Amino acid sequence: MSLTVRPAAADDVAVIAEYNRRLAAETEHVTLDPATLTAGVSAAVADPGHRGPYFLACDGNDVVGQLQITFEWSDWRNGWFWWVQGVYVRADYRQRGVFRKLFDAVIERAKAAGDVIGVRLYVERDNAAAQATYARLGFRPTSYLLLERSPH
Repeated sequence: MSLTVRPAAADDVAVIAEYNRRLAAETEHVTLDPATLTAGVSAAVADPGHRGPYFLACDGNDVVGQLQITFEWSDWRNGWFWWVQGVYVRADYRQRGVFRKLFDAVIERAKAAGDVIGVRLYVERDNAAAQATYARLGFRPTSYLLLERSPH
């Protein structure tokens, strides 16, 4: 296995949407609307600077994993937090270093950007395996509790 990491392109929308569909089903037992999902992925891929780029782990030409970065500006710290989202590794490639390869590529890009002050993510409270993986990569719990409200 020879893994490479690259930014997503328009030709990758279908596989990203499929991996996001699987991610929602596996982690949250949610069925996503295919048209909305595809439109959302297409919008992000077309405008990575504002909506957040996807990075793909590839074994040859085969996309085997993905993650997306979204951005949060901190006026308190005068820098960017990058949020890791949409992490998915194909089942037959799990426990083979795919996420680490993706994560390392993101950290290198964050260092090169010069104005990234932290990389954050959220994880399901009951997903102990993911939490252990993130802890091995140096992530630690924050003092913040994530809250959400729909505007509708």
